[in-house]
Amino acid sequence: MRICGLKLTHDGSVALIDGNRLVFSTEIEKIGNNPRYTSIEDTRTIQDVLAGEGYSLSDIDCFVIDGWGGYDQDALAIQPRLEIGKLSNKLSVMDNGNQLQIGIAQYHERNEKHDILELLSFDDLQINGTAYSYKSSLHVTGHVMSAYCSSPFAQKNEDAYLLVWDGGMYPRLYFFDAGKKQAFNYGPIFLLIGNMYSIFAQHFGPFAVKGGFAKDSLSVAGKVMAYIALGKKREELFEIFDDLYVKFYNSPMGFANVFAMEFKKEIAGTGYSDEDTLCTFHHYLSKLLVEKLSKKVRRLAHPVRNLCLVGGCALNIKWNSDVRNSGVFENVYVPPFPNDSGSAIGAACTAMLHFTGNAALDWNVYAGPAITENISRGDWKNHPFTVQQLAKLLHDTQEPVVFLNGRAELGPRALGNRSILAAPTSGGMKDILNDIKKRELYRPVSPICLEQHAATIFKPGCADPYMLFDHIVKDDWVERIPAICHLDGSARLQTVTHESNPVVADLLEAYYEITGVPLLCNTSANLNGKGFFPDVSSAMEWNEVNYIWSEGKLYERVKKHSFSHIPAQLETLIAGSL
Repeated sequence: MRICGLKLTHDGSVALIDGNRLVFSTEIEKIGNNPRYTSIEDTRTIQDVLAGEGYSLSDIDCFVIDGWGGYDQDALAIQPRLEIGKLSNKLSVMDNGNQLQIGIAQYHERNEKHDILELLSFDDLQINGTAYSYKSSLHVTGHVMSAYCSSPFAQKNEDAYLLVWDGGMYPRLYFFDAGKKQAFNYGPIFLLIGNMYSIFAQHFGPFAVKGGFAKDSLSVAGKVMAYIALGKKREELFEIFDDLYVKFYNSPMGFANVFAMEFKKEIAGTGYSDEDTLCTFHHYLSKLLVEKLSKKVRRLAHPVRNLCLVGGCALNIKWNSDVRNSGVFENVYVPPFPNDSGSAIGAACTAMLHFTGNAALDWNVYAGPAITENISRGDWKNHPFTVQQLAKLLHDTQEPVVFLNGRAELGPRALGNRSILAAPTSGGMKDILNDIKKRELYRPVSPICLEQHAATIFKPGCADPYMLFDHIVKDDWVERIPAICHLDGSARLQTVTHESNPVVADLLEAYYEITGVPLLCNTSANLNGKGFFPDVSSAMEWNEVNYIWSEGKLYERVKKHSFSHIPAQLETLIAGSL
């Protein structure tokens, strides 16, 4: 059975499951240098994506659309394409430019007795003038099923808890019973939506919004997570946060903004820096997450100690690590697509379970769009180039290289196939990478490391293939690999094996043989604010590096850039230049 999952709102995507195998998942931002979070506004896109993978609309047995709903007052945004209903919603889309409304499921369950695995049936999807029947599942269900079905627990037919904390919802706890193939709902563990983190931040420091009244921004949270390394945790402020939560939660203006503005009044004149404030708020939310989750799980009768973390907040590697390090769970899994980039996969998995009874997805993280045709330009030359030669080039030139190989990664993290790679042995490399990416100086650069060497360099140094947990660089390695050390001594580690990505593993092996260092710097290869490069030509047009490697060829600028003008600036930043 071929099931096509669709996410039509932000982070739009098309996913195809054949039987229980994920054939592909194409996020629209990863096509043609589209902006990040691009939605599907015209159903013609669905036909085009399928055709690009060799499928026609008639090949699909079931379409299933991810549900959606308006944000509540805290998020200060209502989806303009949406019409809210009692049992389902209506979403405006176009078919070849012709406006229509289609029925979809809602954002999350109406109450704790609402079966989140329920599929609603509709027949008003039009693609190229033809009407198609389809199913729709709750948005929260897409998160639950994308996490469980892709997890090692599903492969072993084991039960698991699932914590979903998304932008417009409270952190909600579920339990998937593998034997009964049922999901049980245990409700929220506390009452703060995921966007609370970014909305609060937009009242402080470089994230402050004019007028002091913040709006939701999908890109803020990751920057805040990096920025807090400049601050210190001030636990005495926790009590203020607690008091404000109790006092203002029912504010009609929108709790998150009121909370932030009242907090600013409370600390006025006390000298707390914005860096310390944001760092402390981060730790406050982490403390709530660990304590409330632990308390709720201990009250439940399930002996299982497996947990999936999913939803946009599961991109916060420090919270993920705090949960994993709490000792409450033996196994903690986060999919590489915890945010809405995995929603089409999750919707398709819900239908897979419904129609086949199978909850275990056969999948690979490199199932995004393939590289499109590579066309060189007159100011670039190209020639065959092995990964062994590339390792030597990275070492000898100490310059970054755009690395494009095979199919793109699923989710928002560059995991080697759409990456900019560089030698980690110079502290100045972090400045070079942040400069060419037009990123803030405090932003970290991630290490991509051979799994068998990770424990030698990092604590805990366990296998983490999707770059979704925090690791500490061991003292005797800090000076050897300064480019991947964040300001707080941590690193967002990705581990690689020859089984998971043989080309990248061969490159790391070759670099290790030359340098004794089994890792490289890794950051995403994309235009600022856009999805991953879909081809070599895009990287050439970006024009910020001298070398692009793609599928056995090196593309080299004829007239080279110089990186000597980029000074080492982190020391100045740490000293307080902000």
